[in-house]
Amino acid sequence: MDPRSSTSRRSSENGASGQDAPGQDAPEHDLPAQRPSGNGAPRGGPPSPDPVFHPKKAPQEAKDRYWLHALLFLLTLASCVWTGGWQWAGRYLYYAEAGFAAQVLDGLRYAVPLLLFLTVHEFGHYFAARRHGVSTSLPYYIPFPFNGVGTFGAVIRIREPLPTTRKLFDVGAAGPLAGFVVALGTLLYALATLPPPEYLLDLPGHEALKAHINQHGAFPETMPEAGSGAVTIVVGQTPLFWALSQLFPNVPPMYEIMHYPVLFASWFGLLFTALNLLPVGQLDGGHVLYALFGKRWHGRLAHIFVLVLLASASIGFAESGPGLTAWLVSWVSPETAARSGLMSNLSWFLLAGILYYFLSRVFDGDQRFVAPALLGGVGLSVAARLVGEPLAQFGYTGWFFFCLLIVWLIKVEHPPVVHDQQLTPRRRALGWLAIAIFVLCFSLRPLHVVS
Repeated sequence: MDPRSSTSRRSSENGASGQDAPGQDAPEHDLPAQRPSGNGAPRGGPPSPDPVFHPKKAPQEAKDRYWLHALLFLLTLASCVWTGGWQWAGRYLYYAEAGFAAQVLDGLRYAVPLLLFLTVHEFGHYFAARRHGVSTSLPYYIPFPFNGVGTFGAVIRIREPLPTTRKLFDVGAAGPLAGFVVALGTLLYALATLPPPEYLLDLPGHEALKAHINQHGAFPETMPEAGSGAVTIVVGQTPLFWALSQLFPNVPPMYEIMHYPVLFASWFGLLFTALNLLPVGQLDGGHVLYALFGKRWHGRLAHIFVLVLLASASIGFAESGPGLTAWLVSWVSPETAARSGLMSNLSWFLLAGILYYFLSRVFDGDQRFVAPALLGGVGLSVAARLVGEPLAQFGYTGWFFFCLLIVWLIKVEHPPVVHDQQLTPRRRALGWLAIAIFVLCFSLRPLHVVS
């Protein structure tokens, strides 16, 4: 699932907890349901002699609205086809000859692997939850044709808390592990079936690139300069993508892979896997980290990683900050916004305010951590503006938006489970595998724009 998915509900913080003996496999069951009912009689115990006592029936399983899930899937499919074929592939010189069907086919080449990844990811959570008898819904797909992806992913609704560490781990890890298999498979397929560089000659524009391909039959080693007023979108390299790209010919540069539908969808699969495995809050990676290391170490590592994201966002702000400040000021005074030097200076105050907001939420207002982290973030941004690309290559302002999701929805801390259990060796191995997958798929700068 993507970052908006939720694989567990907040467990009760007042429940009892226990710990298995080291090296022993605890039985896969919840704690006995002995909560008192409305009249004080324990549920699950013998019938009460009190004539007023009436045992309650077990709640009925919520029913899925199959028509809604199917409709959302079809809308998401259409949205992704439009995004892949009309926004990204963009081979309009070819479509003019081959017709409308060729553009739809390019859209399908993008949509099918992307939705296959999302579907397998969500059903990994779904079947893991069902295996443990946890009530859960079918995936809800979220169509959105205007974000450059075609979807905000998919979510499942888990209708009850996950009461044990093992259930939490199984449900949390199943999605990204299953989805990664699909992303890896489609990536290998895309790399193995890449067309020669002449494929890009069907794009309108790109004159410098096409001239180089016509002359040398290969991609240029450095990115050609964009024309006046043009912008180039460059997606981030990941360790896994880079390693596999060395094994195949005709791999396009990172500023052109969006024109290769299957390859671009596979790159999104790696990105979404990494985002879901971020070791914070109730993301899948947060579940894995909590189950592996416990609440204390989860809290420490999650706070450190949020600081890493804020540091990267602060570095990226060195380039985008003056423009953002000018845009905000233009709503009040367009004349003042045109003063670039003033906007550059004011941007530091805007950055300080943004960082203070996030850090106060992350550290609950504890100034022992907020103040030094604030100074460090502003200092990194100043250094990035002075040093330039050697430091700017680690900056991505978009992490501010993701940190907003963390402090509002995902949270930094993980809520405690009712019953702590020691993970079995197989689960621990899968947990470390999930961490390795995160490292292989993560890019600190997943996107940047060159103008």
